[in-house]
Amino acid sequence: MEKINIEEIFGENVFTPAVMKEYLPKDAYAEVMQVMEHGGELSRETANVVARCMKDWAVSKGATHYTHWFQPLTGFTAEKHDSFITHPDADGKMLMEFSGKELIKGESDGSSFPSGGLRATFEARGYTAWDITSPAFVREDATGVILCIPTAFCSYKGEALDKKTPLLRSTQAINEQALRIVRLFGNKTATKVTPCVGAEQEYFLVDREKYLKRYDLIYSGRTLFGASAPKGQEMSDHYYGSIRERIGSFMKDVNIELWKLGVTAKTQHNEVAPAQHELAPIYESANVAVDHNQLVMETMRKVAERHGLTCLLHEKPFNGINGSGKHNNWSLSTDDGFNLLDPGDTPNANIQFLLVLACIIKAVDEHADLLRQSASDVGNDLRLGADEAPPAIVSIFLGEQLDDVVRQLVETGEAKHLINSEVLATGVDTLPDLLIDPTDRNRTSPFAFTGNKFEFRMVGSADSIGDPNVILNTIVAESFCEAADILEVADNFDLACHDLIKKYLAEHQRIIFNGNGYAPEWVKEAARRGLPNLPTMLDAVETLTTDKAVSLFEKFGIYTKPELESRKEVLYETYSKTLNIEANCMVEMASKQIIPAGFLYMKDLAGAVKLANNVGVSDRAARNILKEVTELLENLEDALEALKKALAEAQMVKDTKEKAFTYRDQVKICMDALRQPADRLETITDKSIWPFPTYEDLLFEV
Repeated sequence: MEKINIEEIFGENVFTPAVMKEYLPKDAYAEVMQVMEHGGELSRETANVVARCMKDWAVSKGATHYTHWFQPLTGFTAEKHDSFITHPDADGKMLMEFSGKELIKGESDGSSFPSGGLRATFEARGYTAWDITSPAFVREDATGVILCIPTAFCSYKGEALDKKTPLLRSTQAINEQALRIVRLFGNKTATKVTPCVGAEQEYFLVDREKYLKRYDLIYSGRTLFGASAPKGQEMSDHYYGSIRERIGSFMKDVNIELWKLGVTAKTQHNEVAPAQHELAPIYESANVAVDHNQLVMETMRKVAERHGLTCLLHEKPFNGINGSGKHNNWSLSTDDGFNLLDPGDTPNANIQFLLVLACIIKAVDEHADLLRQSASDVGNDLRLGADEAPPAIVSIFLGEQLDDVVRQLVETGEAKHLINSEVLATGVDTLPDLLIDPTDRNRTSPFAFTGNKFEFRMVGSADSIGDPNVILNTIVAESFCEAADILEVADNFDLACHDLIKKYLAEHQRIIFNGNGYAPEWVKEAARRGLPNLPTMLDAVETLTTDKAVSLFEKFGIYTKPELESRKEVLYETYSKTLNIEANCMVEMASKQIIPAGFLYMKDLAGAVKLANNVGVSDRAARNILKEVTELLENLEDALEALKKALAEAQMVKDTKEKAFTYRDQVKICMDALRQPADRLETITDKSIWPFPTYEDLLFEV
């Protein structure tokens, strides 16, 4: 077996600071590092030097082209490849060049990507701008070796058309406000506070040959038809189970590819559902983490194909078993090595931690609707609140220890005692004593404190983590700003800080919930507390443009009102287009595959009835099945016609918002109605006649 030296290959395809130090002159390197750490612009001379050295490094890796790699509002990444070649010289020799201008600025069609009206069809110009804080890398695949330069994507007038630009703005905002907080507590050495993220990625793997026989998987990423297999996840034998060799071979190659790209892929295991798995990285800056999560998804898709597999990232590819999410683990770290969310050994006496915690609780309570919206998409509607993922109601889990501290502070103004950790008693002499955590975990909580970070567990598996981190950074920046405004002018800082912590906790403790988020009682209790309940994606869209939201985003320069309106438009369009694709796919599969298969089976059954009569034996069994098949086909035909009608009506609606709700409230209901008889028909039809692979084939034959 091939030996892998992680230390040798890690980051070998990344233009890291270490590589820059090797390739760049000292003064150019110093200028680049200054801009990376503290902002500003490179001089034209230095930009040209960096571009030349980056090109030389990439060419030494075999690169022939470069691309500005960006993240438009499709949720995917985009790229346009340009070669390094220029006009031949007088001797006909081809020259390889790459200028500072080409590095820093690119141009793409700003109207062909989703813009929500920010760019009209005839207004085509859009710009990509180099993000110096996320390292360039070379990607190796069938296209060749391509130098990829992470960039922001903006319109001709500067509006954000991507996921990265708002993230960079929010990172800047929380850095400025968090520095004010740490300065209040005497930290004079920190120059930056960075949001750090680790995104756990869940996914399914299915055999590619079977995948290509299912139009629904090809067009929508999920099974629009499909009866449950005899076995699902009820035995819990797949979770953390032994990894099969074919899957292990895929995971090994994914790790190698990601390590070369500097992605800190650390954890891999089987997830709860059959054919479901997870990959988790180590923490890094939020900006790099967002880029790396896109690379994780792209790499898994490509490597899967090499192994004869297909990687499904849809939130709910199969009914009846768990779907996939993406846990966004978020924290704040200073550049002098301090985690603002580390409670220490005595969190009840850690005033800075308690202030930070109180500010976050306040932020989440005041903007729970925005946090919910940041994790909403069409696929996630099929997953959230379905006893497999957090409910659509945002709440915070603190755990027994911190919950007790909060209760003491609210009730008495002091937290005099602390629930301490205990020793785990196994009853086995040969096992070591283990100090258990002071609190359990809560898998039903959307936003859970897990030791030294918050885990936002609502994000969908196919989504970019850009939006959730924009919201987290911005709402916490607002809380920090308000707290700093009060404390910076306080005559008695200690007393003012104590009073502010108590005030925030008392006013916002309604958002804290340590119980079972799946319980029906929680829905009623959340309503009593006044917490927003936004069950579907469409219920959450309008939260982007409330007066409160517009004021928040404009205050910190994250979004303008037109940018928010444009995102609303994109979300409504995305919902309608997604359901339109799914509904049309269902019509085609039902018309051309399922109903014809049913007729074939009817023919066989009719022949069996005739044969039984001819030989003088009972035809009861064949006749009963024939009757059920006939009834199901009639139900299918009726449901198919209803779906066609609803689809035609929805397509005629002009208003974007009204169209989206028409798809949800009419088309989707007809889609669900069509699926029911089709799935029942699958369970009684001869397997040799059924026109596409079943759940058994997809989930258990990998």
